[in-house]
Formats: sequence, structure tokens, C-alpha cells
Amino acid sequence: MVKIKAWFWAIRPFSISAAVVPVLVGSAFAFSGGKFSLFRFLLVLIAGILVQMATNLIDEYSDHARPEGEHKIPAPYKVIALGKLTAKEVKLGAFVCFGVATVIGIYLIYLCGLPILFMSLGAAAAAYFYSAGPLPLGKIGLGQPLVFAFMGLVMVAGSYYVQAGSFTPDIFWLALPVSCTVTAILASNNIRDMEEDRAVQKRTIVTVCGRRFARWEYLLLVATAFLTVIVLVIAKQISPMALISLLALPQALLAFRILRKGRNRSELARGVPATSNLHWYFGVLLAVGVALGRFIK
Repeated sequence: MVKIKAWFWAIRPFSISAAVVPVLVGSAFAFSGGKFSLFRFLLVLIAGILVQMATNLIDEYSDHARPEGEHKIPAPYKVIALGKLTAKEVKLGAFVCFGVATVIGIYLIYLCGLPILFMSLGAAAAAYFYSAGPLPLGKIGLGQPLVFAFMGLVMVAGSYYVQAGSFTPDIFWLALPVSCTVTAILASNNIRDMEEDRAVQKRTIVTVCGRRFARWEYLLLVATAFLTVIVLVIAKQISPMALISLLALPQALLAFRILRKGRNRSELARGVPATSNLHWYFGVLLAVGVALGRFIK
């Protein structure tokens, strides 16, 4: 039972919404056009969750393996530092997750063709080299661009392609608000970790430009997400029902208020789950609204 709880924290369940939301939105857009396979949806969803879990496990392993990992504050998901799992177990867990996701990916490539191969290879490389390798990309200021591209644009468009067998310009516009809210999760995390990241010379927008600038960037990301939905509805690219995603606005205001008023790490830490919840609420509501476009134009 203790091991199960340790693995539960190791995969960082609070981050799984980052993998689920883009699949929901991309699949919902396909559904609105009358193109949907529950089987393919489940395959993409499971693969996405497994890659997210593997990414979290690699991040945990890499943090422990590097000397600067000693400066990390032992959060509940730091299972190696807390002695709940060994580094070998975490590394094995990451490979198992990646392995199963790879098998699913190969089958999807067989079903859907080369575009899925190229997107899968890019996503796998980004997931691994984000926190591993000789020069982790997340340490040199590329964390947010990678998340924006792969956890938003690529995953939403890829989920749509698996269903529809083609791309449309509209799916990339629809992916933009997802990219913004998922990147906001990392932005909130970086705002919280400014002192810790500076101590290990990790380059992020916050460590380079400071919290004030990062808070404005966070606000821009969240505002862009909501405004994009409004513009797409006005342009008649998606159903007016997608406007139900605006119901997540109070959560957005709550998250920003926490990050704006927070003066220390413990206060700012509340902004991370608040932003994660924003991504989840906004994404699910957007997916439902887009899907309803099949019946309500």
C-alpha cells in the first residue's frame, strides 16, 4: 500500500490534466465534424497520459541524479529524496511508461500514417530532453516554448488527425488556447520556484526577468486563451456553444490573484494547483462546447 501511494505521487497526478485536455479538445473538434472513433480516442488518451507520466518520472530521476537536485525542496512527489522509491525503480517506471506508449504509437502510425510518426518522435524527444540529457532544455529557458508547442498545438492537432486523417487551419487556431493555459501551469510553477531555480542557475523567464514580468506574461497567456475562443466564435469557426468555456473565468481570476498577491514560496505554491484546475475546467468546457457544435451551429 505504501508503494502504491509512492507511485501515485511519483507520476504527479495533478499534472495529468495537461495530457488529457488536448486530446479532449482535438477529438471534440473531430466529433463536431462527424469524424470520431471511440477506439482511436482511447488509444491517443492512454498514450498521452503514459508519456506525461514518463516525463514526470524522468524529471524526478534527473533531479535526483544531478548535484543541484540537493537544493530542491522535498515536495510530496520527490519520492526518491524522501526515500519512498529508489532511483532504479523510478527509472524503470519511466521506461515502462514510454515503452507502452511506444507500442500504442506504432499501432497509431500503422492506422494513420507518417504524420503521427513525426509528431510522436518530436513529442518523445521533447519529453525526454526537457529534463534529461547533458543539457536539459528546461534548464536553458526552453521549457515554456516546448510545453506550448507539444502539450498544446501538437497534441490537439495530432488528436484531431488520428480521427479525421487530415489537418485544417482551424484545428491549430483551436489548439492555441490549450497551448496558452497549459503553458500557464509551467509559468505559475516557475513563478513559485524563482529563488530555487536561481540557486541552481536554471534559466526561466522568471529567473531572467523577475516575478513582475512573469506575472504579466501569465496574464497574457490566460487572456489570450479566452480571447481566442471569443474570436473563433465570432469568425464562425467553432460553435457558439464553445463560449461555455468562459465559465472558467472565475478560476482564472482566482489563480492570477494568488500569483499576484503571493510574497513567498508557500503563498505562491497555491497558484500552481489553481492554474492546473483552470486548465482542466477551461479545457473540458471548451471540448464540450466544441463537440456540441455537431448539433448546434
